[in-house]
Amino acid sequence: MNELSFVAAGDGTRIAYRIDGASDRPVLMLSNSIGTDLRMWDGQIEALSRHYRVLRYDTRGHGGSGVPLGAYSLDRLGRDAIELLDALNIDRVHFLGLSLGGFIGQWLGVHAPERIDRLILSNTSSYLGPAGQWDERIASVLSATDMGETAQMFLGNWFPKSMLDAGSPIVETFRAMLLATDRQGLAGSYAAVRDADLRRTIALIERPTLVIAGQYDTVTAASHSDAIAATVPGAKLLVLPAVHLSNVEFPREFVAAVLEFLAA
Repeated sequence: MNELSFVAAGDGTRIAYRIDGASDRPVLMLSNSIGTDLRMWDGQIEALSRHYRVLRYDTRGHGGSGVPLGAYSLDRLGRDAIELLDALNIDRVHFLGLSLGGFIGQWLGVHAPERIDRLILSNTSSYLGPAGQWDERIASVLSATDMGETAQMFLGNWFPKSMLDAGSPIVETFRAMLLATDRQGLAGSYAAVRDADLRRTIALIERPTLVIAGQYDTVTAASHSDAIAATVPGAKLLVLPAVHLSNVEFPREFVAAVLEFLAA
């Protein structure tokens, strides 16, 4: 397994990344959800890296990346992605983001279309208001005695009850990721989602776009994906019978849809 590599973002924050796949292939960039790191894509790498040079990175506040204090902004998270590409001398990528990664993908589609070939937005939203709920979550995660309760909340939002009750090994893998996530990273990322509203601006996205929804997603409801697909010109919509982590619950169908869309 490749070790993590690191670059510095424009504000000096360390961004961790790794690359899988041959250097002569087109680049597919993957962006993770809040509370995970680049390992959330482990189950898809073998299939994706047969066709693409896969670039994964840890969003600031997560995994091997730095954890600045205070609120993060979607603008800063988007520029982290661009500055990583700049550091690696990569001009253009296909971009796949899930949840928070999908917010970042929308921002890139609006603000840096020249860096994107095809855009895949999975289990995400263009707006997750009202702001007050995020302020409560920020206060709660920063004051919690430990991360156990926060991890349990996330897992309940991410996986179907059947997987949780069965004590699935994959659930425990994600629990470990959550427990290893710095609470400041969660709080900073919550703030980025709190302050983001892309409902109007995503109409400016010109890149070919696939929206993947989870039929049973309680975090970024399928109706949010409907709204994105209806607003982004020409966007395609795929609904999987998943909760929030469509790539984990339905890996075969997820990868097949991604590869078919990218090859179109």
